[in-house]
Amino acid sequence: MQRIGNLLLIVALLATTGGHWAVLQSVAWTTMLAEHWQADPLATAVEKTFDGQHPCKLCQAIQAAKKSDKKTEFPTGTQKIEFPPLPGHLTLYAPAAFHRLPVTDTFAASPIRTPPTPPPRCRPV
Repeated sequence: MQRIGNLLLIVALLATTGGHWAVLQSVAWTTMLAEHWQADPLATAVEKTFDGQHPCKLCQAIQAAKKSDKKTEFPTGTQKIEFPPLPGHLTLYAPAAFHRLPVTDTFAASPIRTPPTPPPRCRPV
């Protein structure tokens, strides 16, 4: 049950930080590399995959979704908080009696013990 909770936590963190785009982009690059590698040598396939001149449909969809995702973010403007006016004047009064609490030592008394000499070692079983 704890593994499921940890997995859900990881998925939630990826979703809130935009990690899902990185996962999708990795899938797109892997697919593109596999497709280019079937027709070209590895060096050419890697170059075609990452040069930005040969995007696949998934890469284009990810790029469009990222742009629209940025537009729908929450506004960053701050709002002014206004409090209603108080009726009359606010006056603070001192208490009639003030009792000072006694100062106490809050640290527990701990005996100082030195470690045994030499330190104990684990014995092989």
